Amino acid sequence: MHGLVNRSIQCFLRDTYGEGLWLAVARDAGLGFDSFETMISYDDSLTGAVIDAAARRLDRPRDTVMEDLGTYLVSHPNRERVRRLLRFGGVGFVDFLHSLDDLPGRARLALPDLELPRLSLEEEGDDRFTLRCTSPLSGAGHVVVGLLRAMADDYGALVLLDHSQGGPDSDLVSIHLLEQQFAAGRRFDLAQRAG
Repeated sequence: MHGLVNRSIQCFLRDTYGEGLWLAVARDAGLGFDSFETMISYDDSLTGAVIDAAARRLDRPRDTVMEDLGTYLVSHPNRERVRRLLRFGGVGFVDFLHSLDDLPGRARLALPDLELPRLSLEEEGDDRFTLRCTSPLSGAGHVVVGLLRAMADDYGALVLLDHSQGGPDSDLVSIHLLEQQFAAGRRFDLAQRAG
């Protein structure tokens, strides 16, 4: 797994629960170090071990920890770049959904060796969609659920999301868009503000 992914998990745990929890998770996962390097690839098993150790330490289901990670990636002030990358997908939530197929390719423009989960959107009609998430990381679809929930809030859309298994290495996320403009979304400018 790319170091940037692992470092994002580390930052999520540290920013949300504190340095002490992160150090305990690193110890429990048997990392042998206390910080991931962003440009180094790590064995996929380390990523799973960190998530499992965090779930045990937090006494929360693994799926919940992963969903919280997805929310963090979009909503935490330290992750504004991820939010900006996602917001370039369109002016509305439906446009954003249709841009998800291209997300791994857009990310590889910046980091050629970064492998994000493969995302494939199907329109079911009546403002209903199914997003297939294929990844070597078990339960990556839960990260996508958290990310979608945060992005819906960002756009001001009201959605219902449901996660299910789509196969041995894929997850399905059912998306029902109840209202495109339910609330005022967060401000987004194409040009980043100076300062």
